[in-house]
Amino acid sequence: MHVGSRVRLRRTLLGMSQEKLAQALDLTFQQVQKYERGLNRIGSSNLYKISQVLDVPIEFFFDDMSEDLATKLIPPKPEDTFDMRQVGKRETVRFVRGFYAIKDSQTRHQIFELMKRLGGEGEKTSN
Repeated sequence: MHVGSRVRLRRTLLGMSQEKLAQALDLTFQQVQKYERGLNRIGSSNLYKISQVLDVPIEFFFDDMSEDLATKLIPPKPEDTFDMRQVGKRETVRFVRGFYAIKDSQTRHQIFELMKRLGGEGEKTSN
């Protein structure tokens, strides 16, 4: 499910339809839907092809994945949870596109630091 959600995230950020991704992979769009929903596992060769089409390293699909399976059994604290359904929302995609459209890296960094402070993470880092 995690890998599939990362496929969907990247495809959406690129503005690519499921049909276009399926066509590039020589699959049906229904198969891409099943991958993204986590209904079907993505084989290693298809994951490699997907990484090539979406122009990301394979590691991208495993980013933010829990390394310790046991932690999945322990319910997270409410403040530590992140709802992956937020990632695919139109608002999120527009925000990410807008953020990366900012050419000045210092300005992007300042915006990122502001977001962390507003989200309550500012006290954890110091620059």
